[in-house]
Amino acid sequence: MKLHYFLIFGLLAGAACAQSNWGNWRGPSMNGSSTEKNLPTKFSKEENIKWSVKMPGPSGASPAVWGDSVFVTSANEETEELTGHCFDRASGKVKWTKVLGKGFRSDNRSNYASPSPATDGNVVLFFFGTGELSALSMDGEILWQKNLQKDYGSFYFLWTFSTSPLLVDGNVVMQVLQRDEPVHKHQKGGAKQDSYLVAFDAKTGKEVWKVARPSDAVSESREAFSTPIVHEHEGRREILVAGGDCLTGHDPKTGKEIWRWGTWNKERIPHWRHVTTPVAGGGVVLACAPKKSPIYAVKLGLNGTVGDKEALRWVSEDRAVSTDVSTPVFYDGYFYVLHSDVRTISCVSPDGMVIWTEELDTRAKFEASPVAGDGKIYLTNFHGEVFVIKAGTKYELLHRTKLGEGKDQLNRATPAISQGNIFIRNEDRLWCLGK
Repeated sequence: MKLHYFLIFGLLAGAACAQSNWGNWRGPSMNGSSTEKNLPTKFSKEENIKWSVKMPGPSGASPAVWGDSVFVTSANEETEELTGHCFDRASGKVKWTKVLGKGFRSDNRSNYASPSPATDGNVVLFFFGTGELSALSMDGEILWQKNLQKDYGSFYFLWTFSTSPLLVDGNVVMQVLQRDEPVHKHQKGGAKQDSYLVAFDAKTGKEVWKVARPSDAVSESREAFSTPIVHEHEGRREILVAGGDCLTGHDPKTGKEIWRWGTWNKERIPHWRHVTTPVAGGGVVLACAPKKSPIYAVKLGLNGTVGDKEALRWVSEDRAVSTDVSTPVFYDGYFYVLHSDVRTISCVSPDGMVIWTEELDTRAKFEASPVAGDGKIYLTNFHGEVFVIKAGTKYELLHRTKLGEGKDQLNRATPAISQGNIFIRNEDRLWCLGK
């Protein structure tokens, strides 16, 4: 059986041209990969740069690209404006900018502009850690806005909430996996809260469905900063959700839970907040336990509440095959796991065989996730260094350069791949790379 046959989600797009768009932070197949060819291998601030533009403030959000438009967000510390931007893909010229919220940050680790925008070519969605959710036309007209905290209660998170919108079947799905009790002083006196998934009609903002997403996790381990994805396996499409010490699959039409596996936290450690998004391929979905713990490969096609014996295909034993923040990419039959803390990258087959593990010679931490296309893996670290690695069964570092401006920067945004270009969002600049 050839493993790449499992890369079936891209078929849902119907036409190959849809693969040239990058409508959400994990790309057209929702696994960090692209079918693009002729992507640049070598580049610098002077070589293979089509354009770059100065941004009004930092953001941890990945660009979304559709047709001739590139969408990004910013948080401006001076004006405390949260903005959505649209640039022309070919030239980098500003098409429009909209102020969509107020604020900058609530902690010193990130800012409110960490969620990535999402688009299906009809609407573009911007979400911010304040709870502001805005739907705009491709021309920048505001179609509707709502604030999830005002409509469904205050967010109970220790850190700034940063899940990204998921567009599926004309709906926008939001995931709020949070504590059940207040955590900050300004939340004291608030009522108990459920974790939940909620779907809105992308054109009107009308609620389509809302379901509770219960959890046995405690304290901070109830918090998840992951993003749901859609995956199809053997004809069944489902929304995959990781967080709250468990992994679940849901019906996209109703939000109803189809199956549940957990846990990677058998001791119910209270400080294991979850960051990584699930990634599926080769008949499994990876749940990456936090804090240098293993990766769990869960079989797809499950039903009901299942235990380890029924659910698990494998659990990583190599300590290097782990990740706390960076979501793995599935590309051409292999998972590529970037260990965000110890700065290693591993190539792993869907049956759990570690093909190779290599150290990345840098002191800067990785929190952006890897992306892949044209036989290459692209990574970027806190300082804006970009690594290009050959995909496949033999490790090779093809290129390394620096697009960031200094060691004090915290570049967290994951690159995007579209129409022969790579889009990289630093703290202060958006770059378009291309031959």
